[in-house]
Amino acid sequence: MSASVSARRIAATVLAAGAVVSAVALPASAHDNDRHRHPRVEISAVQADSPGRDNRTNRSLNAEWVELTNNTRRAVNLDGWTLRDEDGHRYRFDDVRLAGRATVRIHTGIGRDTRTDLYQDRRNYVWDNRSDTATLRDDRGRTVDTETWGRGWGHHRR
Repeated sequence: MSASVSARRIAATVLAAGAVVSAVALPASAHDNDRHRHPRVEISAVQADSPGRDNRTNRSLNAEWVELTNNTRRAVNLDGWTLRDEDGHRYRFDDVRLAGRATVRIHTGIGRDTRTDLYQDRRNYVWDNRSDTATLRDDRGRTVDTETWGRGWGHHRR
């Protein structure tokens, strides 16, 4: 009988020690996921090849876009953030707040900015149809997210 009581005490001690180790390890791993200290914003969709002929009309240019989604509940201030392609074309966000759980579409052409649509006001295409990389950086220049498509060949579209 005393052997089973001792076995139970040892098991309880081991379980208690394991719980303490888990409690110590948990915050450290949670902290690693938050190492950049900014909300989780991602490039959620890209339409690099606008439908129809690439005729450089504003309608065609605006059918080329990148979407960003804020996956957190809090609004994110994108002021000073940039969106860039492999060739160095850069769009800089100016005084833009992305609401929690919201998505904004950044069009290449000319238009009037709204809560859901922003415009780069360009007269030429930015994103390569076959292959390119969209890079989103925060106001400190740190990479927040990238989206790559294609195989790396046929780099220049137009």
